[in-house]
Amino acid sequence: MNSMDGPRVVVIGGGLAGLSAACELAGRGVRVTLLEARNRCGGATFSFSRGGMRVDNGQHVLLRCYEQYRRFVNTLGSGDSVGIQRRFTMPLIGERGHRASLRRTAAPAPFHLATTLATYDVLSVVDRMRVAAGALAIRTLDPQDPELDDISFGTWLGRHGQNNATIAALWNLITVAALNSDVDHASLALATKVFRTGLLDSTDAADIGVPERPLDALHVQPALDFLATRGADIQHNSTVRSVIPENGSFTLRLDDAELSADSVVVAVPPDTAAAMCPTAAGLAPQRLRSLGAAPIVNVHVVFERPVTDTRFVAVLSSPVQFVFDRTAPAGLGHGQYLTVSVSAAQQWIDVPTSRFRAVFLSELARLFPAAAGTAVLDFFVTRERRATFQQGPGTRSLRPPTTTPVPGLVLAGAWTDTGWPDTMEGAVRSGNDAAGVVGEHLARREDTREVAR
Repeated sequence: MNSMDGPRVVVIGGGLAGLSAACELAGRGVRVTLLEARNRCGGATFSFSRGGMRVDNGQHVLLRCYEQYRRFVNTLGSGDSVGIQRRFTMPLIGERGHRASLRRTAAPAPFHLATTLATYDVLSVVDRMRVAAGALAIRTLDPQDPELDDISFGTWLGRHGQNNATIAALWNLITVAALNSDVDHASLALATKVFRTGLLDSTDAADIGVPERPLDALHVQPALDFLATRGADIQHNSTVRSVIPENGSFTLRLDDAELSADSVVVAVPPDTAAAMCPTAAGLAPQRLRSLGAAPIVNVHVVFERPVTDTRFVAVLSSPVQFVFDRTAPAGLGHGQYLTVSVSAAQQWIDVPTSRFRAVFLSELARLFPAAAGTAVLDFFVTRERRATFQQGPGTRSLRPPTTTPVPGLVLAGAWTDTGWPDTMEGAVRSGNDAAGVVGEHLARREDTREVAR
């Protein structure tokens, strides 16, 4: 059967989850229509132009364990721009400019981190032993255990001998970056997923990948090109108001049109999904609102000349959390473009840019002395108020599954119950899961029709 004559699947939402679902379906020969309410795709991972540069709205990184995201960009032909480390190495700047790093060896997990922990002089010897004991205790936890989702990671750490020093120098360093939350507000289940999958269960899982292209060149435009070459219909500025099941199919009502579909993937934020889906889909708005939202801000600084040779660095005891050199990926011809990524940014989300400028330029000059005497050519802040859902205790019970009670109506998004945190990997996994459910639904429907014949 030619895909143009087969059943139509409408994917609502052109973020990473929607793009991955649409590409997976189109790659199987399914007739796909992608509807995006905005004039661009990419969702929370997009790029824009400024001062001759191509700038990402926020700094995103990935790990080697992001298997489905990596498969996605490899399928799109852009996987060579991920830039994954040969071995996990995280350089750090501690108090008073002290330099340190976390790095792995080639030893089997969890011994691959033993050497770096033994020499991690940001912490005392006793505190390094505390961390080692905590890591071994985490390895005994099952992230799928529902009881783990009822308490915070900080509470568990306190019960297992961790103190303010170990939390600040290690546990919070990873948790804030991975879960957009500090340990006291993070679900133990999700924290266990992060530390076990990313750091403790496999030797190379935590090897860091920093995109060497802007996000729109890494996965947004390649996905749209992939869809276009497979006959998909891509419609921007197309807001879906309601999805109505009708006799085994669906009618989608837009502002000025209606579309019919044999199956629908709803890949939009949870509150939007609840508003457009029928009551039979079981998306209780109040329940989804309880997922909440957590912000991330990024501070962008263009210096007249280079001020550091580091590709990226984590910073302890500072409003600066991570600094990335984005000069080459942004296409800047001279000078240096640094991005400062600040997660769990509730205290910063409404701060005026002038305050950011005063605080962060001072901190960058402290961290990189050459910055103190270097002219700033541009300074701006990007703010994502709803960068992730709040990944706190009780989260898992609020995240709906991919399937809904309405056959053929499927959910996608990092906020669904993927078992992963709200990350690019979680978004792609949700899209792939949605495509699998749609494929099964279409196959069952075709089998039913064959029997009827």
